Amino acid sequence: MLRSIFTFPYLTVLALGVFGLSVSACQPNSTDASDIDAEPWSCEEASSPFTYSVCHISADAVADTNVNNGNYALQLFWQKTDNKTRLLTFENVLNTLPSSKNLVFAMNAGMYNEVYAPIGYTVIKGKEIRALNTNKGGGNFHLLPNGVMWWDKAGSVHITESREMKRQLAKGTKPWFATQSGPMLVINNKIHPQFNKNGTSTKFRNGAGVCEDGSIQFVNSNEPVTFYQFAALFKDKLKCPNALFFDGGIASAFYAPSIDKHDKKDMGVIIGVVKRQ
Repeated sequence: MLRSIFTFPYLTVLALGVFGLSVSACQPNSTDASDIDAEPWSCEEASSPFTYSVCHISADAVADTNVNNGNYALQLFWQKTDNKTRLLTFENVLNTLPSSKNLVFAMNAGMYNEVYAPIGYTVIKGKEIRALNTNKGGGNFHLLPNGVMWWDKAGSVHITESREMKRQLAKGTKPWFATQSGPMLVINNKIHPQFNKNGTSTKFRNGAGVCEDGSIQFVNSNEPVTFYQFAALFKDKLKCPNALFFDGGIASAFYAPSIDKHDKKDMGVIIGVVKRQ
């Protein structure tokens, strides 16, 4: 949201679009093994080290979608393809999906301005909507390093520092989908250097991480936490070497019907997992 219109250059949306992504989860605590066998995704509520909601999807599911037209796809949603109307809400995304598809879970992704347009690098189905933003500035987006969450046509998902992303783009990397936000939470297994372990500024926060096992974790805190506490969750408990902050405060939004979550807020880019019925 505009309240988070700050940009800063470093790590890993957008129009209605699909991007395959799969991840086998670093389980927080409570998922039953039989459930994991049955589905490549799950959502849980956790209480330690603070209360939060988390959804994850296995990395194999994305590749299967792209290569074999599988049942799951990680997608980015921003506006309708017909008249360019902003989707804005989870409810509008649900109403836009064909009857053959179901939204498994979703959250806000990538910071946006007063008209809900992305302020950072945005790519949808190979088309650049917004150029990489490496400008200096105030606010969370510019709390460098920031980063980009992106994936290629093969469904390989990455979270990359923005300056490194700039180098990769110069070498010919062509993301199929991408969303830029900031700050980075975890960078190559290290917590963002500007986060203070003893910090006292707490807010509701959400973000995503790519884990050691290849899974993607989407986390929404259910209570105000510091940046350091939020980053430590990804690094130490979820085992995600790289993680990216999406937004916080009143901009945090989460949709996960399996755990009775459906925030009703306006937002910019939305990221979610869609299942073929």
